[in-house]
Amino acid sequence: MASLDRFRVSGGAHLRGEVSVTGAKNSVLKLMAASLLATGKTTIANVPEIADVEIMSDLLTRLGCTVVHVKDSVTIDVPAMPGHRADYDLVRKMRASINVLGPLVARIGKAEVALPGGDAIGSRGLDFHIKGLETLGANAHIEHGYVIAQAPTGLVGAIVSLDFPSVGATENIMTAAVLAKGVTTIDNAAREPDIVDLGEFLISMGAQIQGLGTPLITITGVAKLNPTNHVTIPDRIITGTWAFAAAMTQGDITIHGARAQDLELPLEKLASAGAIVTTTADGVRVRMDSRPQAIDVATLPYPGFPTDLLPMVIALNAIAVGHSLVTENVFESRFMFVNELIRLGAQISVDGHHASIDGIPELSGAPVEATDIRAGAGLILAALVSEGETTIDQAFHVDRGYPNFAEQLVSLGAKVSRE
Repeated sequence: MASLDRFRVSGGAHLRGEVSVTGAKNSVLKLMAASLLATGKTTIANVPEIADVEIMSDLLTRLGCTVVHVKDSVTIDVPAMPGHRADYDLVRKMRASINVLGPLVARIGKAEVALPGGDAIGSRGLDFHIKGLETLGANAHIEHGYVIAQAPTGLVGAIVSLDFPSVGATENIMTAAVLAKGVTTIDNAAREPDIVDLGEFLISMGAQIQGLGTPLITITGVAKLNPTNHVTIPDRIITGTWAFAAAMTQGDITIHGARAQDLELPLEKLASAGAIVTTTADGVRVRMDSRPQAIDVATLPYPGFPTDLLPMVIALNAIAVGHSLVTENVFESRFMFVNELIRLGAQISVDGHHASIDGIPELSGAPVEATDIRAGAGLILAALVSEGETTIDQAFHVDRGYPNFAEQLVSLGAKVSRE
């Protein structure tokens, strides 16, 4: 029934107040998968209350783990010999399911993981994952809808060169290499804060890793890892969403628990749009006193502008003063949600991976549908600056990435309900 839920939003509110950011979705799911690398109880704190955490918990349970979720903490008790097959009925719900691939191959020498589902934002092939594991000595291929990888005699360190700094491939190669014999070097590695968080988690388990946060990561394999305790980093995409919400609604939001250093470029862009951005003792404050100015943006891997904030920047530009050009360089189908914004009256034309936007003073409420997590959040922000009422169907997408989103919006003065 959750897929039938929708948000109902009345436009016109200026969001003002305080919110708190929880742990990063894009980090905690990978940490949970990496817990498979060590027998025993690993505890992860600052875990967000989102649907994807429950899906990953179900997947780990299916692999033989015992998962206990108490408040914002998850404890995963990993057996000496976990299962090796991640079935389609769970994997199809969430892209991050593929992150069990590297740990299982490293730990037990085999894995069968269904090709993942998740958000409809592009093909996101697994070629880099498979090539990376093969470079480390695994036999990996796709058969009957599953990625099947085997390394019965273990993995061996090697130089892995990525054609693109893929976050998922970097994560799977890292979690495979930590138990490989010898030294592995990942060239053109992803540099996202979530990669650094995963690396620090692995180091706390006993892994030997150097170069986190740089394009060159070096991993010296060890014979065994140990369970650990770890605190997830704050969610920079939720932080960015609240920052854009303040700017779009001419509001004033203080975001507690945020790390400004993880969002330097988006915050700079908001400042150029006219927002007043200040760092606080424990976060970021964003205030906007007038209609925003249009900003040109091109998404790129970190430290570039994050693709996950593309819906928010397009929504802002839709009601900004002037013309803007937004270019998507990461996922080819991010612009799927643009048609929904056009239903709200946005003046947008798409040509390939470019969106040309002419800002108008106000959008117009209408029924729309979320196509993925970030599109759903972006449409809710657009609804806040639309005249009248907007309904956003497929609310479950938003639930996968934003804990208690409607409730937090209400606390800031928005008129939002769920039905």
